[in-house]
Amino acid sequence: MIEARRLHILRAVADHRTVTAAAAALYLTPSAVSQQLAALEQETGHRLVERGAKGVRLTAAGEILLGHTHAVLAQLERAEAELAAYSGGSAGTVTLAAFATGIGLVVAPALATLGRTAPGIRVRVQDAEGDASLPMVLARQVDVAVAVEYRGAPGADDPRLTHIALYAEPFEAVVPVAHRLAGAEVVPLAELAKDAWIGPYPGNPCHDVVVLACEHAGFQPRLEHSSDDFSAVISLASAGAGVALVPRSALRGMDLSGVVVRPVDGVAPTRRVFAAVRRGAEEHPLIRPVLDALTEAATAH
Repeated sequence: MIEARRLHILRAVADHRTVTAAAAALYLTPSAVSQQLAALEQETGHRLVERGAKGVRLTAAGEILLGHTHAVLAQLERAEAELAAYSGGSAGTVTLAAFATGIGLVVAPALATLGRTAPGIRVRVQDAEGDASLPMVLARQVDVAVAVEYRGAPGADDPRLTHIALYAEPFEAVVPVAHRLAGAEVVPLAELAKDAWIGPYPGNPCHDVVVLACEHAGFQPRLEHSSDDFSAVISLASAGAGVALVPRSALRGMDLSGVVVRPVDGVAPTRRVFAAVRRGAEEHPLIRPVLDALTEAATAH
């Protein structure tokens, strides 16, 4: 008989590619992970992982079991949801990870709605960048992620997750008031190829959006200043340190007196925001109202 908790460990190893990283995500020791993998191999009668200089990879048998693991764990999530619904499930705590502007735009309004419509549900919010929140869901550290699309992100067809689209917003070009394009109605990105740029650090999903937009315009941005805080990005642009692309919602409430904000000429780079839960958990009686409130807040946005 295969134990479900060992399937969690197999999936974590497949996700993180090293025993050490999988152990950290699961709050276990590397030796405990290795022991559980060995026990799983004994249960199945197959070698499931191979260790090499670059980490751990699944064998063919391991890949077969991983495919079944996604289905089994999703079904267990559904079972928990149905049992919670059977027992009432109207009160409890849901943990949610979201990036800062997402918290302001949809999470906070959703909490206000839940306070009126589902007062028994307590939501605990953690600030996490869009690329960090999805691994937190998969590692069962949080129940819900409000995340953004980025290169390498699990797609909508990923068997581990259920995606719920929330909203999409364009990035605006931000240039100093003394910039040569400050008087333009729209800003062609190609005209900024020789400028110094200000942007998020690599790994931040917004960094990918900026770099891809510039690549599509035919150049690599010369990122001279880096910050994940958009208020710092605006301050640097106001000081004439460079130009930037900033999501529209991140500009709200900022002092923009030292910069000019203009639409990007042509197809604007876009940040697509969605909620994600472990597949099968979307109908849990505590999680469903949270997802509905997030969707309602996004629709009102």
